[in-house]
Amino acid sequence: MTLHDDRYFDPDPVVRAIARDLYSAVRDEPLVCPHGHVDPVLFALNEPFEDPVDLIVLPDHYLFRMLHSQGIPLESLGLRAADGAPVEKDRRRIWQVFADNFHLFAGTPTGMWLSHELAEVFGVTGKLDSTTGQQIYDEIDVQLKKPEFLPRGLFERFNIAVLTTTDRATDRLEHHQTIRGSGWGGRVIPCFRPDEVIDIAGATWRASIDLLAEVSGVAIGSYRDFVRALEQRREFFRTMGALSTDQGVRSPLTHELSPAEADALFARALRGEASADDGRAFSAHMLVEMARMSIDDGLVMQIHPGSFRNHNDSLFERFGPDKGADIPMGTEFTRNLHVLLNKFGNDSRFSLIVFTLDESAYSRELAPLAGHYPALKLGPPWWFHDSVEGMVRYREATTGTAGIYNTVGFNDDTRSLPSIPARHDLSRRVDANWLARLCASHVIDKSEAENMIGELASGLAKRAYKL
Repeated sequence: MTLHDDRYFDPDPVVRAIARDLYSAVRDEPLVCPHGHVDPVLFALNEPFEDPVDLIVLPDHYLFRMLHSQGIPLESLGLRAADGAPVEKDRRRIWQVFADNFHLFAGTPTGMWLSHELAEVFGVTGKLDSTTGQQIYDEIDVQLKKPEFLPRGLFERFNIAVLTTTDRATDRLEHHQTIRGSGWGGRVIPCFRPDEVIDIAGATWRASIDLLAEVSGVAIGSYRDFVRALEQRREFFRTMGALSTDQGVRSPLTHELSPAEADALFARALRGEASADDGRAFSAHMLVEMARMSIDDGLVMQIHPGSFRNHNDSLFERFGPDKGADIPMGTEFTRNLHVLLNKFGNDSRFSLIVFTLDESAYSRELAPLAGHYPALKLGPPWWFHDSVEGMVRYREATTGTAGIYNTVGFNDDTRSLPSIPARHDLSRRVDANWLARLCASHVIDKSEAENMIGELASGLAKRAYKL
């Protein structure tokens, strides 16, 4: 397996030459990772990865999604089902299933990331397939026994400047405390995600509220108590280095309830009487309230609307969330964000970063909104659009209206630690090629392109997330 030096660059020699120069300027820049889902326990314990399956297969729902689409049982990948069905425990057999089906990822961003990981991170030279699966398993397994392949060693080798995890509002952040107390110099910081305590119509909401009361020390008997508990937790996260919050919402609807309405709605929820309509109204209200809190404490606010979470009911019931069954939905922003942006969008103290799975919203709504409101920035192409084609479509849809300076550069949004350098490398190559095409067309000159590639690689993310 050989990774071509010019991968993802235009075959046109003029564009390719410019792209090479631009990419070389940022190729070795430190990686800024302001949004992701790598488990902080890896860096707290700093223990060897058990085997290649533990490191590469099990954390990656992109793999589950593709293999499930081909009728491959998730049990064969070692995932335990709630119904107690037999599950494959032999790690070599699990890896062989992955190797047998590696060809499914050809041409996909997952295939590009995995090829980079195998070649650049582990030094694998053969192509992964049915015949080489066990040999490559052994090659990776040998590497994982070396000290430099411990989680902290990989963090340092990847030249990660900062890595943000995503943590529940009720998380005590013990692992972050362990990292901080260890004396290790790697910067790993939390991000405050309150979804479970805001979803008042959710099946686990009451248990989440009881836990929120416990960890915050605030007895939650009213809406005012709830807000106070959230503020307390946000402050705790800030003391642990947090710079941002994140919310996954089905709709970005924003609406303000009166104090009396919020009290009454929350009281219904405490009695277990909240309806689906109550849940939507409370979510819309809490987006505005979280924006208010962000102005008070300075945390950058992120929202991820437009995903139908756990679309496959039977898969969710058997295996739980994050198994690749979240599906994009059409999403409206202009009307839905009107209340929030009119209240806070012009406030210099407020920062809102919006992600979407609805690509049609970029040119129609999000780029015009970000090109006007000082507080609003556009997150990078997310999930299904985090690809060569998706990144290019994103730039073409947003740059004419918002430029690049109303976007936040790139973040990897990954659960898989070894995929981090692969994802950043792909993004830097794609951005270099996009800028090279603008240079070759005389839309921008080389000096502008050199400034812009630095911003896209790290500068925009640093400023957007106050790093």
